[in-house]
Amino acid sequence: MSFNTIIFDLGGVLIDWNPRYVFNDQYFSSEEDRNYFFENICTHDWNEAQDAGRSIVEATQMLIAEHPEWESAIRDFYGRWTDMLGGPIRETVEIFKQLKENSKHNIYALTNWQAGLFEIALVRYDFLHWFDGRVVSGVEKTRKPFPEFYHILLDRFRVNPEEAVFIDDNLRNVEAAKALGIHSLHFTTAGQLSWDLQQLKLL
Repeated sequence: MSFNTIIFDLGGVLIDWNPRYVFNDQYFSSEEDRNYFFENICTHDWNEAQDAGRSIVEATQMLIAEHPEWESAIRDFYGRWTDMLGGPIRETVEIFKQLKENSKHNIYALTNWQAGLFEIALVRYDFLHWFDGRVVSGVEKTRKPFPEFYHILLDRFRVNPEEAVFIDDNLRNVEAAKALGIHSLHFTTAGQLSWDLQQLKLL
């Protein structure tokens, strides 16, 4: 099978982002408090609602009203968001560079990212401007793993799913892409990704 399109996720693949860079072992008084915070306050689902377009101001104020005793930590989730950026994942960016130098491939980004915060990333990381196109959940008001989000990219850039390879560190998102007929790779390490792309004759 011949592929002419490569679609990258960003966070966890090309960019290291982790809330635990802020909410580290010293932040809370105990591991139990930290677990409670992520499981019941600033949850994954809550964060993904902002990725899908909800205002971070609205989300923060709503959560403070519900959990005033956690106000400081809630404010830090987006107030210290840039501290959660660990920087580029250099080995994967190098793979991206190699792919970009091969003009046969169209390369796109499909990312769950709050629109305003993504602009910060665009300022920080020059390689985000290497893509032939980007589709950002916060702009589109929908996100992975919903099929309509993938279809926005496929339709906008006239991508045949059978000729595309999708790379994501979230297995949920990988499985959703597979269901649409996109050949998908579950990212674990840059080394594994390099090997996978070589097997597909893309590197």
